[in-house]
Amino acid sequence: MLFTAMQLVGGLILSVGWIPQIVQIIRTRSVADLSLKAYLLMLLGILLMEAYAVNLAAQGVGLAFLITNSLAVVTTVVLLIIRYRSRGQQ
Repeated sequence: MLFTAMQLVGGLILSVGWIPQIVQIIRTRSVADLSLKAYLLMLLGILLMEAYAVNLAAQGVGLAFLITNSLAVVTTVVLLIIRYRSRGQQ
């Protein structure tokens, strides 16, 4: 129970940690200092962890891991980088 709670809190912190970056991108409309390759690698890693989390949840364990996976927020950052770079604002 303790480790499940720790995982939930840690996962929530990691997920919420992306919000300041997203707000900064939207506010400044600039992604000049962000590396698309780095965020794509993070997205790949999270996709692999998501597959693992689904497997764990299917076995009846690891639901907390599945819930807190930050796939959506990293995907948001990648999409924002692509959007603002395609406008020529680097």
